[in-house]
Amino acid sequence: MRNIVLSTLKVSRQRHRDRMKVHLKRIGFWTASLLALLMLALVAPASAGDDDRSGTFLTSFPDNDVYQVTVFGDAFADGLLGGLIQAFNADVRLNIQRQVSPIWSVAGSGFEAKVAALEKAIGAQPFNIAIVMVGENDRISIRGADGKRIAMGSDQWITEYTRRIDRLMRTFKRQSAGVYWVGLPTLARGDNELVQRMNDVMRERAYLNGYKYIDTFQGFSGDNGGYSAYGPDLEGAIRLLRLRDGVNFTDVGNRKLAHFVEKDLRSDLMQAKANRNIPLLGAEPEQAKINPGNTVKTPAPSSPVASGKQEGGKAPVVRGLSLDGTPPSSTSTASGDQKSDNGKIVLKVAGSNGREETQTIEILRPAIPASVVALMARREGSGQRGDLLVDQIAGGLTLMSSITPSDGKDRGKLSPTQAPYFRLLVKGERLQPKPGRADDVTWPPKNNTTSEAKPAEPPRG
Repeated sequence: MRNIVLSTLKVSRQRHRDRMKVHLKRIGFWTASLLALLMLALVAPASAGDDDRSGTFLTSFPDNDVYQVTVFGDAFADGLLGGLIQAFNADVRLNIQRQVSPIWSVAGSGFEAKVAALEKAIGAQPFNIAIVMVGENDRISIRGADGKRIAMGSDQWITEYTRRIDRLMRTFKRQSAGVYWVGLPTLARGDNELVQRMNDVMRERAYLNGYKYIDTFQGFSGDNGGYSAYGPDLEGAIRLLRLRDGVNFTDVGNRKLAHFVEKDLRSDLMQAKANRNIPLLGAEPEQAKINPGNTVKTPAPSSPVASGKQEGGKAPVVRGLSLDGTPPSSTSTASGDQKSDNGKIVLKVAGSNGREETQTIEILRPAIPASVVALMARREGSGQRGDLLVDQIAGGLTLMSSITPSDGKDRGKLSPTQAPYFRLLVKGERLQPKPGRADDVTWPPKNNTTSEAKPAEPPRG
């Protein structure tokens, strides 16, 4: 009997040790995952559109109120530039450079020397908007650091191509400009699966570097999702969009290619313009151009105004105007502070004796500093927008959907690649359903208040 008890105790202790090992492994896994997410959130910079200081992807105050636009890339970029000139020919807000800054091949030899030359070119030509399209000549093998050729499309090739794309994107960090990175379209003579993998690299690195990725693959796909030389133009008519080489575009195709950039660029220009009237957004010279009546002038030190006195020894009276040009109300000061303004309302209620009585309730409105008013106006005008996803459906129709996070916290505190919509719709991951939702197929259902049991029959007398 004693031997049986000892044997049972040994088995119980061994099971306890095994369970502890499993728990420790789980704790180590989740700890490592948490540290990885924290490191990714620290190294991933916020995009220009998520910066709380401006609230817009583009600057609201370019020099001379004109945005300088430069197109970078290969032969694709040449055609894209022509389409952009047609799209913005009458727009006085943009000054588009008529020549492409070349980036011929990311996968080719001499990459580091090309990047160094590009950095000098970027430093020599200031711009507010950069539009980049590369990849036409990248479907080749890459020579690694050891001099050996890396097979095109292999995992090692994707790793090296990712490093080069990220290195290329970081060269544009020298300019505080809005960068639009255009992906590759479908190709007739090539592996479109490799093209999609290259687009995935560009999309992910664009998110991490704070740029906007422009998807063109779905826009030029046929009904079966593959290459098609024909397709609808901007007016819906079926036209020839690609040249005989199966790579480059016709004039109509280049205009459609530019349209994918145009729709995002016009939206960002409107948002930047709307932010111009937000208080404290620009410096005093910039605000003077758009709000002359609300300008705060800094007097010279020797002037009587600067000393706080006017002729006659009286202090100056500062009067301001509101943003729409009307005089300030009695509840606000010239500095923009909102004064406390308590109010009262009178309610008629039925008393305990059944007669009508009146009760006065005071409504408290505390004073609000001008800095808080400006901060709330800037946040309300920031206009959180989502990402546009394009897909082709049957009948030659294009389906476009805008996916926006449920709140503004995802973009500011989470890495863009960890946002739920990016993981679900871009990476294709399956997210854990919420309990009780339609996609929750766990059994038995949680929080199920219904019961299939029949009610008990009453006792028979």
